[in-house]
Amino acid sequence: MLSLTVSIRQQRLSVMQGDECLVVYPVSTASAGAGEQNGSGCTPRGRHYVRACIGGGLPSGTVFVGRRPTGEVYTPALAAEYPQRDWILTRILWLCGLETGRNRGGSVDTQRRYIYIHGTPDTEPMGVPRSHGCIRMRNADLLALFDQVQPGTPILIEE
Repeated sequence: MLSLTVSIRQQRLSVMQGDECLVVYPVSTASAGAGEQNGSGCTPRGRHYVRACIGGGLPSGTVFVGRRPTGEVYTPALAAEYPQRDWILTRILWLCGLETGRNRGGSVDTQRRYIYIHGTPDTEPMGVPRSHGCIRMRNADLLALFDQVQPGTPILIEE
């Protein structure tokens, strides 16, 4: 069975088939570090799964707001027009926690915090924490990953 492991310390996402690592992608997790509390801006730890795969078939660079495509495709000109946007691009893998009291339920619920794996502008660095809690990926990497996962795919996020 395919699974994903995100290392916050190493800023990487590994695609696993059993004990075999198939591919490793650089990512960017939260600049605020690891944590589960709602409003913290942190990347939640622990066991999760992909709740929903959003954006299949849309062009790379598709802009999402509230998990819905806006009809825009990211460009530097669009970025200049909206400098305050936290760009969620290309695809969304919406995560759901599996550990009650740690990342599921109450004020620590990953799904209710809208934590995703999503694309980001290519100008954003990978390998360094820069997000507001989500796991950012290069758009090309996310497209490759998106074709391998489905709802229910397990994800372990470790510090």
